Amino acid sequence: MLINHDTRCALDSVVDLLNTAPDGEDDDSLTDLVALGDFVARHRFSDVGPLTAGDLAAVRALRERFAGVFAAEDGQAASALINTMVAEAGTTPRLTDHDGYDWHVHYFAPGASLAHHLAADGGMALAFLLVAGERDRLRRCAAPDCGRAFVDLSRNRSRRYCDGRTCGNRLHVAAYRARRRETTG
Repeated sequence: MLINHDTRCALDSVVDLLNTAPDGEDDDSLTDLVALGDFVARHRFSDVGPLTAGDLAAVRALRERFAGVFAAEDGQAASALINTMVAEAGTTPRLTDHDGYDWHVHYFAPGASLAHHLAADGGMALAFLLVAGERDRLRRCAAPDCGRAFVDLSRNRSRRYCDGRTCGNRLHVAAYRARRRETTG
């Protein structure tokens, strides 16, 4: 599957936003304006004004809506959620070249709030996956104690863990040790 740079960046921001939610052992990591500012800086969002408590509340609410897309039972349910988000964001596709980036498309309207920015760009990125028949690439980590979101961009759609160096590796080591105990015990 070929995904352009902008779509990949939007998907990465959606996944990162989803993974700020409390999950099992991890607390919510999007609890204040400093954390929201760090999120904005990490993803180099453009056209974002001063952040407010309203922005924080709107982004946290949007996080739940994106979680609904990942959890949707089928394409119809996912498309309804995506269509609503994109429409409410006032999506306005426009070509732009800024901050040293070549031509690309922004889907959020000029002056849009951070939540509308995320809903428009993230919603469109998710829409592109759905249109391409790739919704099954939206996954949650298979590690029993994790559940973090990720987009499986592997060629053979075989990725099962959010990060092979942590969850995947930890489970593989545990399975290896269990097999060793069986053979030596």
